[in-house]
This record gives sequence, C-alpha cells and structure tokens, in this order.
Amino acid sequence: MKEIMAVIRPEKVNQTRQALQEVGCGSFTARKVQGRGRGKVDFKVLHGAEEGRDEAIAHLGVSPRLLPKRLITLIVKDEEKDKVVQAIINANKTGNCGDGKIFVFPINDAIRVRTGERGDSALTE
Repeated sequence: MKEIMAVIRPEKVNQTRQALQEVGCGSFTARKVQGRGRGKVDFKVLHGAEEGRDEAIAHLGVSPRLLPKRLITLIVKDEEKDKVVQAIINANKTGNCGDGKIFVFPINDAIRVRTGERGDSALTE
C-alpha cells in the first residue's frame, strides 16, 4: 500500500476529484493549507524595492507570502499508485510554477474499524 500526498492549487480540487474518480479512486481527504515553493524571483519587483518604490516594497512584504493550497491525501494499493499519480499530474499540470508536488510513502497496514479487515481488503469499497 502507498500513501499519496499531493499539494495542489485550490481551484484544481474538483478537476482532481474527477480525475481520481475516472481511475477508480473516489476516496481521499482534502485539507486547506498554506505554503510556498521556491518559486522564481521577480527581479523587477526587487529592483523597484531597492529604489524605494512603495508598491514594490508592499508586494515583497516582510517575508515570502504563504499561498493558499490544498493537501490531498489518499491510500492506494501498490498496483494503483502509478495511475493515481498520473491522474493527479494530468489534472494539475499547467506548466507554470505552483502546479504542486506529489509525495508517495509506503504504508505498512490499514484496518477498517467497522469490520476489522486488514491490508488491501480494508481499502476496497
């Protein structure tokens, strides 16, 4: 089993949900988060701030801005990992900075509380 965590743009949640449903993975958890990647430096803004322009200084702020994102988490069977990751990529790739990140972790066990089922059978609906 694998845990897949994806940090995506808020406006891409519904598109991601649809893409996951299309590959047979309808269960996931989504949370509102804030963060920022490395991103590219806008040298025009930096130059304006160096010149003392108020609008450039205000845009920079006192520290890098945190941007609203969504964190999607789901657990899948090992054989489903690649198609789920590809579905997330297809739903979120714009080619621009901020498209997101996907992390994949191993999961040792899963237990369905209601029935006591363990492992892959706890993941089936």
